[in-house]
Amino acid sequence: MSNEPTASSDSTDVPDDIFRKEAGGAPFGYTTWEAAGLLWLTEPEKGGGARVVRVRDVETTHLDLEKLTAVPPTNFQADAFGAALAQTHAAGADAFGAPPARWTSHGFLGPAIAPLPLPLNPTASWGEFYAEQRIMHTFGLGLQAGTWEASDAAPFEAVAKRLTSGEFDDDRPPARIHGDLWTGNVLWTRDGGVLIDPAAHGGHAETDLAMLILFRGPHVARIIAAYDEAAPLVDGWQERIPLHQLHPVMLHAVLFGGGYIEQAAELAKHYS
Repeated sequence: MSNEPTASSDSTDVPDDIFRKEAGGAPFGYTTWEAAGLLWLTEPEKGGGARVVRVRDVETTHLDLEKLTAVPPTNFQADAFGAALAQTHAAGADAFGAPPARWTSHGFLGPAIAPLPLPLNPTASWGEFYAEQRIMHTFGLGLQAGTWEASDAAPFEAVAKRLTSGEFDDDRPPARIHGDLWTGNVLWTRDGGVLIDPAAHGGHAETDLAMLILFRGPHVARIIAAYDEAAPLVDGWQERIPLHQLHPVMLHAVLFGGGYIEQAAELAKHYS
């Protein structure tokens, strides 16, 4: 899902090599939140991590980024991006749910005109983090929005219970994830894939891969194959992909309704 604020309509004072993203109606601090995530994701680049769009300036009203020119990706670029994403994840985080450096509050996720709060409370296990701060938090948002009623809670509570028990945990440390890695947030240039519009935090690497699969874009299979070769995925990862997709589908249900409501319920029932 895109969390991209509106591009500036007044380019008279913006250099040609800058893309200005206006904050618009986004909450106070939104531009700083995005900048913190971009800078944090940039750190692993020197060790082979994925390329990240450069931050040029941050103001409460806008975020200035380097201007990139999009081109169709090649097979070679997809392979390189998959391996580089593995290196970004390997840079790690202090804990599951840990915010990016330079950020100490909750984050945001969703359209910039009305993003939803994204809890970022460091947690010892991924299962507990995902259960409390993603599944049940988003279900609570849905109750407030009228997406669900209290009687709809059972499958979501059941999957949260399994998550909290540690059933889906592995021995992998927290990864440094993009957090909203749908295909629109990988911008392909002549130099390869570039990460944009993150909701960065400490999480599970499979979460980013699940987002790429959920909103399928070009060369996703090659990206994941190259990732797996660079950093072998834990056995059974394919069966866990829908579990990682549950949160973004729930969020889409809260934001947009429609078929996402039933899709979220079916995903929850599958793991309840």
